[in-house]
Amino acid sequence: MPSFASIAERMSDLGPGDVDWIRRLTADWQVVADLAFADLVAWLPTTAGSFVAAALCRPGTGATIYHQDVVGMVAGAAQRADFQEVMDGGVIKRHHDPRWHGSFGVREEVIPVAHKGRVVAVVTRHGNIGVLRNPSRLETNYVEMADELVGMIVRGEFPSPSAPSGSARHMPRVGDGIIRLNTQGQVLFASPNALSAFRRAGVIADLNGALLVEVLTEGLRGAGHVDETLPVVAMGRAPWISEIELGGASIVLRSIPLTNRLNRTGALVLSRDVTDLRRSEIELMTKDATIREIHHRVKNNLQEVSALLRMQARRSANPEVQAALGEAIRRVSTIATVHETLSQTIAQSVDFDSVFGRTLRLAADAASTGIPVHTVQEGSFGDVPGDDATALAIVLTELVTNAVEHGLAPVGGGTVWIKAKRDAKALTVTIADNGVGMSPDGPRSHEGLGTQIVRTFATGELRGSIDWQPRPGGGTKATVTANLR
Repeated sequence: MPSFASIAERMSDLGPGDVDWIRRLTADWQVVADLAFADLVAWLPTTAGSFVAAALCRPGTGATIYHQDVVGMVAGAAQRADFQEVMDGGVIKRHHDPRWHGSFGVREEVIPVAHKGRVVAVVTRHGNIGVLRNPSRLETNYVEMADELVGMIVRGEFPSPSAPSGSARHMPRVGDGIIRLNTQGQVLFASPNALSAFRRAGVIADLNGALLVEVLTEGLRGAGHVDETLPVVAMGRAPWISEIELGGASIVLRSIPLTNRLNRTGALVLSRDVTDLRRSEIELMTKDATIREIHHRVKNNLQEVSALLRMQARRSANPEVQAALGEAIRRVSTIATVHETLSQTIAQSVDFDSVFGRTLRLAADAASTGIPVHTVQEGSFGDVPGDDATALAIVLTELVTNAVEHGLAPVGGGTVWIKAKRDAKALTVTIADNGVGMSPDGPRSHEGLGTQIVRTFATGELRGSIDWQPRPGGGTKATVTANLR
């Protein structure tokens, strides 16, 4: 299905300002569709002299007539004539006789979309007339409010340039509750859902006929913090959003001023009870803070373990014990580095290039014992899942340490190359050195704890393999393959 942007770019010759205006209209026209109980379709004039459907909005308050999307459809001959007539005349054209879609009738009208005094597109309004009956008071008020917004579209006054986006977080919709105000801010109509929201907030007084700003002021008397935009929103003087904390409830209010040739005629105030959403957010924040505290304590515990091992190593006079404790300290430090990185993000993966950069320096410095060691890193590891990051870091740290201690140390220094190759979930890492090379019997001839750890983690945790080979030109090359989660 083509997008609005692609249709406007490929099929229409409208200027950027006109396209942006229609885009803003379609971002905020859900309120019109809901109030009108009707589907809305935006039609753009094409370079071929026809019209193309660029956007569709279905009502959230009633049944749609468009079960299939019409975006990208080109207008037929009869529609094209109606659309051109409206473009030229700049007035709404209503079809008094319903058009039949299957078994139900649809009343249609073509609405000109004005921008800076020119008609730049048309919007069709398709209302399902359904079963003939007398409309309720709610339906009558809804349709009257929709007609006022449609009139503003015709005059180029809707949406307001300072109106918030229709996709804003927790944006109220018509079904959540709507209040109609006159120019003085007096309530002319309040939908049942709006009344229920204010009842839950402790507002017992009847809203109908009352000044909304006075009702809210009385309810907020003694409150600590009040949103400074609330009076303007409650009076319907600006298209802003405000939130109130009233009687233990949280209500979001959105004002839509109604104008006629820039003269204010009243306002619509959409309301939404977001009490449960706010409570959920507070619970999530509390859980997040708890998790962060746990991460912090784990990090501290790992540091304490390293400190205890370091103290024990200093107290021992046995070089072998000191070496074993030093290796344990390095392994714990590697785990701590990965854990710290994971604890600083809500993502389930880490940028392993930054993690390995830190552990590489740690391993090379700890193992070099004063000999000159040069490390060269090529390729990128990319993002690695948290479940694999610790095992991969330990494996690579062990291999780098082994290359420095057993490959370079006997010859007085050298270079260690680390090359990563990533292909989706498959990761191949090669670690090579220009040291003394392998024993003729291979790595198993002097397999120690480090080699056992590497083999176990590579084949088990990383679901891959580890292979040692002589490096051409001297030294050793170890290749690790991993199948990441």
